[in-house]
Amino acid sequence: MAEEPFRALLEAAPDAMVIVDDGGVIRLVNAQTEALFGYPRHELLGRPIEILVPERFRAQHPGHRLGYSANQQVRPMGASLDLYGLRRDGGEFPVEISISPLQTPDGLLISAAVRDVSERKAAEARFRALLEAAPDAIVIVDDTGTIQLVNAQTEALFGYRREELLGQQVEILVPQRFHPHHPAHRHGYVDNRRVRPMGAGLELYGLRRDGVEFPVEISLSPLDTPEGTLVSAAIRDVSERKKAEAQLAELYEQQRHVALTLQRSLMGSPAPLAGMDTSSRYFPARQGPGVGGDWFDLIALGGGRMGVLIGDVMGRGLEAAAVMGQLRSASHALAKTGMPPWQLMRALDAVVSELPDQLVTCCYLVLDPDESALTVCSAGHLPVLVVDTTGQVRRLPVDVSVPLGVGDVPHQETRITVPPASVLALYTDGLVETPTSDIELQIDALAIALEKAVADTTCLERAADSVLTALLPDPQDYSDDVTLLLARIPLSPVTAVSAPLPAQPISVREGRRFLRHTLQDWHCEPLTDTACLLASELLSNSVRHACDPLRLRLRRTRDELHVEVCDGSPVLPRARTAGLDEESGRGLALLDQLASAWGTLLTEEGKAVWFSLPLPGTPDRQDESTSEDASGAPE
Repeated sequence: MAEEPFRALLEAAPDAMVIVDDGGVIRLVNAQTEALFGYPRHELLGRPIEILVPERFRAQHPGHRLGYSANQQVRPMGASLDLYGLRRDGGEFPVEISISPLQTPDGLLISAAVRDVSERKAAEARFRALLEAAPDAIVIVDDTGTIQLVNAQTEALFGYRREELLGQQVEILVPQRFHPHHPAHRHGYVDNRRVRPMGAGLELYGLRRDGVEFPVEISLSPLDTPEGTLVSAAIRDVSERKKAEAQLAELYEQQRHVALTLQRSLMGSPAPLAGMDTSSRYFPARQGPGVGGDWFDLIALGGGRMGVLIGDVMGRGLEAAAVMGQLRSASHALAKTGMPPWQLMRALDAVVSELPDQLVTCCYLVLDPDESALTVCSAGHLPVLVVDTTGQVRRLPVDVSVPLGVGDVPHQETRITVPPASVLALYTDGLVETPTSDIELQIDALAIALEKAVADTTCLERAADSVLTALLPDPQDYSDDVTLLLARIPLSPVTAVSAPLPAQPISVREGRRFLRHTLQDWHCEPLTDTACLLASELLSNSVRHACDPLRLRLRRTRDELHVEVCDGSPVLPRARTAGLDEESGRGLALLDQLASAWGTLLTEEGKAVWFSLPLPGTPDRQDESTSEDASGAPE
């Protein structure tokens, strides 16, 4: 055998090179072989190759060797075989061997390149140990989706034995309903190869061996290997967490429902005002506790007058809602007494001042539809918008004072004439205030949206929806209460007349004559006797205790007659019990018995005392109503 042509090449090889003949006898080795196996060269030459094979494999090794000699195929390194070498000192170590046949004049030789893979095997063992120690199920797949490696947690989580998973497509662990789309997602990830952490906002599910689905979180990591890209998936069962989240969400919704129910009960649902077209919207905040301090109210003040009130307790939560409930109850009761707007604001200011660290904005309007006049008082509230009959939007020119709770600051009221059929818009800051925009610009945007909505439709319900759509593009994301109230100024009734009278005894007779003639013209003769009796009581009281200007005002609605006596005295009549021999003091008893409703109002000139009677052919509502002012009655 000629060794020289091979020696230089063998000595330069990085691996141990062993050349044997077809009988398995070692014919040539290099220095790396001596270093790897611990034999000097002369102890290997001429010896059978089995000297380098562990004892436990020697019985089978000649058969493998003879089989290779018969096939003579090149076998590369890393051919998925677990091979071991044996050192001179008896130590075994893992190796990879590439084998190549060499045809020579002396016969067949076999070249074996032997590589010590102890470090790599140790690294693989550490890697496997890490996988087994991982708290999550680990599944490693190749770029075709074939499972290459799993850990014990995968077996426990999915119920498969390890050998049942290796070599299978990863879709075996995916519910059937996701199979059509999963390969595309998998290929897309392999192309992008980005790390995806746990909890990436995806609703993912796994499939156990018994067919049960369960929610999971999965983190994905690409692994570049000589064999190609592998994808490591860490899978975590989140069934318990999802269950806890569902319980918390249910509890939150229950608490939110309780809070909203409490707020709505405190806020109330104002009854529509007869003769006034209104539309209201209230939405609680979608963030945080979901309740706040917004409220609005519609109040029938008698004599055809109407009160419209809106307020906002600064802050959110149940505390703001509780304060709102107190203020709504107080404001409604005070308004029903006929208290003028400035005085009502002063009374509410006193209530708020007694509450610690509270500020409240509020606006109260009193509408007299017969004169199309508004009396407005605003305590720090956002400007009222009005769409006039030409379709133009403007802000009501009203003096705005400080919010309630500041104290010691007078609240001024303003009287404004507003054309009939104009539309008023009252709202709270939740509709126009955002963290990133100027509130004045948002009010201007509201004005534009309101102008378009009123121009597009005469229905205030549709107009309100249109405004909210324009101002709140994402109705599920507002962070504050939203309140919007639209009200159309009624047309002046054609069946409303008044007569000025002197504050003298003759006015009682003149007032009865005016009342009889008017009721005759209105075809309401059946009411004449009762109306004249009660009007005489009110006129007599004004003549006796009040001063000019004295005025008798009559107003007929669809089902009621309203009679009102105005005088120049701000002193409200007081109820008293008449003695058996006294001629006065019975006005209250007469009103309670004969009128369906009655009350008093403070006016710009003084006061007004009014009563209502049902028109012939309509139900008598005396039993359905109570006195609107227990403190005010003719003497």
